[in-house]
Amino acid sequence: MSGVVIHGETVDDQSRCVHWHLPKDVIAIKFKCCGKYYACFECHEELSSHPLQKYDLRDDANEKLVICGVCRHEMSFAEYYDNNAKLICPNCRSLFNPGCKLHYHLYFHNPPSMAC
Repeated sequence: MSGVVIHGETVDDQSRCVHWHLPKDVIAIKFKCCGKYYACFECHEELSSHPLQKYDLRDDANEKLVICGVCRHEMSFAEYYDNNAKLICPNCRSLFNPGCKLHYHLYFHNPPSMAC
């Protein structure tokens, strides 16, 4: 596992936090404003002293900005999104929460449109 720190009010070592803690809530997002991974946007809002800045998914296409909380595999959004269609980590095969797609707009500029 990498030595990447996941910030937030985490409740376990797989990136679940007090806000999102179901079995499949095992990703964290890197924020452009600080370059740190947080378990969720609420953790960032509560624990950082600066405004949230989002990555632009067109301009920052190759940036590693999603991490699997189980194996600490870092992914670009494209890698995460491609595998999120399968709802698994491409490295350790841990299952991801399908509901995360409903929050892309909170983390990223220009997210893919998500039909329900």
